[in-house]
Amino acid sequence: MSSTTQAGGAGRIQRILHKPITAALIAIALGFAVAAALLAAAGYDPGASFAALFDGVLSKPKYISNTVIKAAPIILTGISVAFAFKTGLFNIGAEGQYIAGTVCAVLVGVKLDLPMPLQIPVVVLAGVAGGAAVGAITGALKARFGIHEVITAIMLNWTMLYVNNFVANSAAYHRPSSTASLPVNPSSFTTILPEWKVSDAGLEALRQVPWLYDFLVKTDVNIAFAVAVLVAAGIWFVLYRSKLGYELRAVGFSRDAAEFAGMPVGRNTLIAMTIAGAVSGLAGALMVTGIEPHSISTLAGFENYGFNGFSVALIAGSSPIGCIFAGLLFGGLLYGGQSVQMAVGAPTDIINIMIGTIVFFVALARVVPLLADRLERRRAQKRGAQHA
Repeated sequence: MSSTTQAGGAGRIQRILHKPITAALIAIALGFAVAAALLAAAGYDPGASFAALFDGVLSKPKYISNTVIKAAPIILTGISVAFAFKTGLFNIGAEGQYIAGTVCAVLVGVKLDLPMPLQIPVVVLAGVAGGAAVGAITGALKARFGIHEVITAIMLNWTMLYVNNFVANSAAYHRPSSTASLPVNPSSFTTILPEWKVSDAGLEALRQVPWLYDFLVKTDVNIAFAVAVLVAAGIWFVLYRSKLGYELRAVGFSRDAAEFAGMPVGRNTLIAMTIAGAVSGLAGALMVTGIEPHSISTLAGFENYGFNGFSVALIAGSSPIGCIFAGLLFGGLLYGGQSVQMAVGAPTDIINIMIGTIVFFVALARVVPLLADRLERRRAQKRGAQHA
């Protein structure tokens, strides 16, 4: 093999290693490798465990449907965190913003019962407004007083958890003999064909197409995933094809340089956190309107939709479009992980370990470009030695 061919091959390897997706794929592979080692050490067959995992995600239409349902809110909270990252902000408050979205959707959806074309937008926008308000508080305190967004966001996460519990147990919203609130009115539901698919005519029609029957009737499939894809495209457009997005990213790259250039740094910080909060609030509203029991429950701890969104954003490299695929990966792991326990008896904790490992290695993603640079230096040294 000629030196030119070797150099070309090494150059291609270096270019591949410098791509952000390479680090994510390596992190995912290492996550599976660590999980396989732990399964083997615990006496479980890694091959059978992973086969059960993929079988529990892909083998039936209803499994695919449930994976998509599981992924949708995580994609949205991931987009929320990714958007904030791009503007130089650390939105650890996506969890609280998500809870605010669920609470506000319930506050409006229980009391209002408008025709569906009016009810759904009003209830969903209430959730969006709730998340945006929580995000705006964080952004305003950062812009006005310089209070770090992580401190404010963590405190607001807990504040919204207790607000959720207060509403769920209040006299006006509590459902008797339960720990949950009243459900939002049926006119709020964003489930796809909720009444038709369980009617006699709907069931008769869907039974003619078994996969569609399995996909629609046996799950709470709703519009959340489609909305998440549209939001990802919209956020990408705002970031990379608009003046506002340019200014927001400029603030993220360097606040001092953006301020020197005359950009309103404080205003942009407030706008960025408000938009991020609105996206997380949208995730919460769509969970309430799209999935049974269409209500909120008393929380002993966080449901982790926002924190999982943080992991999704890391794996996606803060790309709004990448969050779609990273969210589907997370949805598959979380939903398919139940099959691992049922099929081989392995605890579902192994899935959490796998997720944690993937995130850990993604956090070390800078090592991959450094490896590429080291390979380039070695290649340059070899070329120098050959020409000496």
